[in-house]
Amino acid sequence: MEALRLPSDEEIGAAYDDGKEAVIKLFHQTLGKLAEHIQRLEDQIAKNSGNSSKPPSSDGLKKKPKSLRQKSGKKSGGQAGHPGKTLKAVANPDHVQVHRVKRCDHCLADLEKVEAQSYEKRQVFDIPPVKVAITEHQVEIKTCPECHRTTVGEFPAGVGQPVQYGERIKAQMVYFNQGHFVPLERTAEILEDLYDQPVSEGTIVEACNETARQVESVYQLTKTELTQTEDTGHFDETGSRISGKLWWLHVVCTTLLTYYAVHRKRGSKALDAIGIFPVFKGKAVHDNYCSYFQYEDILNALCNAHHLRDLIFIRDQYQQPWASEMIKLLLEIKTAVEEARPEQESLSLTQIADFETRYDAIIDAGLQANPALEPAEPLPKKRGRPKQHPAKNLLDHLKARKNETLAFMYDFKVPFDNNQAERDLRMAKLKQKISGCFRSEGGAEVFCRIRSYISTARKNEQRVLDALQMALKGSPFLPPILQARLILPA
Repeated sequence: MEALRLPSDEEIGAAYDDGKEAVIKLFHQTLGKLAEHIQRLEDQIAKNSGNSSKPPSSDGLKKKPKSLRQKSGKKSGGQAGHPGKTLKAVANPDHVQVHRVKRCDHCLADLEKVEAQSYEKRQVFDIPPVKVAITEHQVEIKTCPECHRTTVGEFPAGVGQPVQYGERIKAQMVYFNQGHFVPLERTAEILEDLYDQPVSEGTIVEACNETARQVESVYQLTKTELTQTEDTGHFDETGSRISGKLWWLHVVCTTLLTYYAVHRKRGSKALDAIGIFPVFKGKAVHDNYCSYFQYEDILNALCNAHHLRDLIFIRDQYQQPWASEMIKLLLEIKTAVEEARPEQESLSLTQIADFETRYDAIIDAGLQANPALEPAEPLPKKRGRPKQHPAKNLLDHLKARKNETLAFMYDFKVPFDNNQAERDLRMAKLKQKISGCFRSEGGAEVFCRIRSYISTARKNEQRVLDALQMALKGSPFLPPILQARLILPA
């Protein structure tokens, strides 16, 4: 924001010398600048995570902004048909303890030799005491009686050191540190408390590095699939600090795959280096960052959750009716699409035409209420677009990007918003809050590979601990969609 500069004494004096009209002109110019400056400050103060792209963490202790989610009308708790997780008794418990009745509660008669007529049962689910089990592997060494040469047996795969940890406990190290972002020191504390086994921080780091190496093939296959798929993909990025400097963590994801990458830049240089977006063949859903539109062959779709927040800001801050109408229309189209699926593959042509007409009418009404303002005097040329009212900026955007805004209406495979990418990025922000920044670029790349693997495993209904153990055994989990890619003819 440019600093506000009030007229100097010399400028005021010169206007006074030039007469009444010059003083009035200077007054209105100064007052206009003050009003514009105050409006910008008020806009800045009024923005929060509910009406802009600011993160929820920036809201502080103020009243929580109203959520964009609409009431579903359902009661809280589990819904009909939802697979419950209530603790239920099992038919064959692991252990049975019989608590015998020795005496009658009423007359104190001896009942030890009386046979029980029935039993009342209660079951307790608990974990038995856990201790690290140490397995010693011994290979035979034999001398051949024929040739008198010595033959040594082979150790099992993965047993390569005189003393080492197995894949189960190493998987748990990675699970705590990379899966739940527990810092190294606290991960070591947890393992010692659970298993009475001291573990160094260096051992945990090496377990993470080994896991990253083992899942590298899945990571690269995921990238290949994302460059070739024709399904909808989600793109987003967030700031992340590496060695105290600002980098960007990028995510490319679908409902079944997640791919993270770090880069020093946010825009086209990063997109080119990552190598997915420039050749993406499906519909690319994102948040309207300008760099995404530099690639002419990409089919773009915009996140309407961002649009709703921007519209709420215009509605509440400037009381403009067109913003309320656009909010209602976008939500109405969203409801129509949800009701049409899965029986229909698209809305009827009549519905589409009606929604498009109403969309255009709302934009026209907004533009009439926010005409482009011509400066009273020619202004010096500056780089970028000329300054406009926030409402006018949003209207111009919605008009120019109508097809991208309504992409979810034209193609049911395209979602209403970019929440998939934002959910996947939320884990990276959570890691930053809990454990701080990355100490090195290598550590950030390890995080990207392991988190990509973990997120993909979860999306494919795989237990993360099982997937990590598979990776450390040398056979990482491969989602069915990537398995299919492997068997396709070249």
